[in-house]
Amino acid sequence: MSKLITASIDVTKINKSLLIVGQKGTYLNVSIWVNDQPDQFGNDVSIQQKTDKDSPKIYLGNGKTYKPTVQNETASNQQNEDKDPSGLPF
Repeated sequence: MSKLITASIDVTKINKSLLIVGQKGTYLNVSIWVNDQPDQFGNDVSIQQKTDKDSPKIYLGNGKTYKPTVQNETASNQQNEDKDPSGLPF
């Protein structure tokens, strides 16, 4: 099953010397960690710019794994059940 992750990064922290220029664009290699437990703000994803093994880590931002609420699913199902299956308004 696929998962949606929403995230924000601080572009001012990107080390531009590590960007990779290719034929179709300029690329930023990142490492994305999905943590087992969320932090105090509900973030369970960390994003770092990929560096050499001996270089310090460059933390760029964080994110959250999207989890649909059960309440929204229940309300949607209830609305569908309330409609006449024939699709006619009367």
